[in-house]
Amino acid sequence: AVVARGMGKCCVSGCGDIKMDEENKKFELSGKTYREGDWISLNGSTGNIYDGAVPTTDAVIGGEFGRVMGWADQFRRLKVRTNADTPHDAAQARKFGAQGIGLCRTEHMFFNEDRIPAIRRMICSDTVEEREAALAVLEPMQQSDFEGIYEAMEGCPVTIRFLDPPLHEFVPTEEADIEKLASDMGKTVAEIKNIIAGLHEFNPMMGHRGCRLAVTYPEIAAMQTRAVIKAALAVQARHPDWNMVPEIMIPLVGEAKELKYVKDIVVKTADELIKAAGSDMKYLVGTMIEIPRAALTADEIAKEAAFFSFGTNDLTQMTFGFSRDDAGKFLGAYYDKKIYENDPFAKLDQKGVGKLVDMACKLGRSVNPDLHLGICGEHGGDPSSVEFCHRTGLDYVSCSPFRVPIARLAAAQAAIKEM
Repeated sequence: AVVARGMGKCCVSGCGDIKMDEENKKFELSGKTYREGDWISLNGSTGNIYDGAVPTTDAVIGGEFGRVMGWADQFRRLKVRTNADTPHDAAQARKFGAQGIGLCRTEHMFFNEDRIPAIRRMICSDTVEEREAALAVLEPMQQSDFEGIYEAMEGCPVTIRFLDPPLHEFVPTEEADIEKLASDMGKTVAEIKNIIAGLHEFNPMMGHRGCRLAVTYPEIAAMQTRAVIKAALAVQARHPDWNMVPEIMIPLVGEAKELKYVKDIVVKTADELIKAAGSDMKYLVGTMIEIPRAALTADEIAKEAAFFSFGTNDLTQMTFGFSRDDAGKFLGAYYDKKIYENDPFAKLDQKGVGKLVDMACKLGRSVNPDLHLGICGEHGGDPSSVEFCHRTGLDYVSCSPFRVPIARLAAAQAAIKEM
């Protein structure tokens, strides 16, 4: 649902009332059977599903709404960024008043039809040289994507998160795709199936992902650094008046030495490129705080980080100890019994998760007063959560493009409350 929202699509997840028949491409809901090609309409905010096609209109800012947004911008202290992975999403967010990108998820760029073969070859490689050859195919594609995003943001800050999901998400599942990959790699189908089976994890959310991928395969971080820096240098050359300062975010850090290891790869690669280009471009390397241990040891991590961005989606999962993909099956009973008042994935849990955020901010700035602080979980578009971010002293919130106006208004209301 979070990914879909970032793409401007609505999504309803955890709808247990649907009886799905995937094999026959149909499902039953409220006594009616729907087949592939039938129309339904979704409200991604309420979770309601409607029979038939409900007419919709594109969201725009103008008229009286535009005046209110202008007033909000006069009062708010918090900056509002967006979570965007494509130039289209970035441009849309700019129209809604976003002041930068707080989260660009690079993995979404790998799923395109012309790119997935290269990432699969990288995963199934036996040597560093084979992996680097596959990554060399992806590098110019990533660079082109980043250039498009930088252009769309017109010199505003852009935070690019390095590869985060576990590698099993990229491998083929269809027999024909497995056979093609085996042919491309010069391996047998059985060998490819063994590699795929070896990637299986019992709990992928807490498995081989995030910075752990870069620790295992440093060549991934090196390739992504080259793509980020080359793109920034190219756009800076086209727009000398823009102050390009790329922000590279290392995800899922829980140990300061972990961050330093990946950061050293980034710094070495970036410095070589910038020096070769005869440029004095600056860049920032920071981390996503989404593991409770990172919040508890933020004073150590801040020594290596130029910024913290709180990934409150995963931080909420790990703090509560339940998965947002499965929690919908039982949270209803918790609301009925008044154990939880709100969905903690929709409204930030200020007593628990919020305490970790507040602690990390204070610990981080105690050793690094210049530390930039932001939030890039979907809570960045929830008004009560935005107010919390204002009180806690964050510099910005980041949310999906279509929630930017809500965040701008909520930030202004939080500032006015303190007057």
